[in-house]
Amino acid sequence: MIELLMPPELALSIVGLLLGVSFFASFITAAFGLGGGAVLLALMAILLPPAALIPVHGVVQLGSNLGRAGTMLRHVVWASLPAFTVGSLIGVALGGVLAVNFPPWMVQVGIGCFIIWSVLARPPRWMATNAGLTGTISSFLTMFFGATGVFVAVFTKSLGLSRHGLVSTHAALMTVQHGLKSVMFAVLGFAFAPWAGLIIGMILFGLLGTLAGRQVLNRLTDHRFMLALNGILLVTAARLIWAGLTGE
Repeated sequence: MIELLMPPELALSIVGLLLGVSFFASFITAAFGLGGGAVLLALMAILLPPAALIPVHGVVQLGSNLGRAGTMLRHVVWASLPAFTVGSLIGVALGGVLAVNFPPWMVQVGIGCFIIWSVLARPPRWMATNAGLTGTISSFLTMFFGATGVFVAVFTKSLGLSRHGLVSTHAALMTVQHGLKSVMFAVLGFAFAPWAGLIIGMILFGLLGTLAGRQVLNRLTDHRFMLALNGILLVTAARLIWAGLTGE
């Protein structure tokens, strides 16, 4: 039965590792707000063919965020969703149509510096008032870069929500973004069928990770949650800058 989870080019050990990483990544995001998507992308970049990396990661993240939003639906703050959705449509369309591909190092360094500035200083006013622009920029970048959840997290963090509101609202916004991105990759011709078993398995393990991480979230205070979130943001930003400057 497990063979159904394996695309032809992946060994059983690799499939098992990807399932475990999916659990761990969802656990991190459910407990601390974000970070899991970047961890998952980093491991998948090593284990998957480059052409499959961003599309497969996008669908797995769609399932993970949908599960997280669904389990905390009553905490979602819906006000920013319509504008973010419109912005995401624009960003995904531009990213899918434009032939321009920004150098990855430039995107990594730019996002990393922006995140550090937003954590250490007051987030820019437009991050709290313009969900549409946030959706456009982050959705455009995610077509090339993959894990831009940290960018969207700067927006949700600026809204001043409780820890449950922040995690659930962020998940709802990322569900929209990854959903639109996955549709665009399908339109562009990526064949998801050979990867369907692996994707389903990773989504299911991600849901288990979400349920486990939510138990940690319930035990944190809002203050400790924000400390953990800021710490993850800074570490992720530093890693992005390092990767961009060194190519690692």
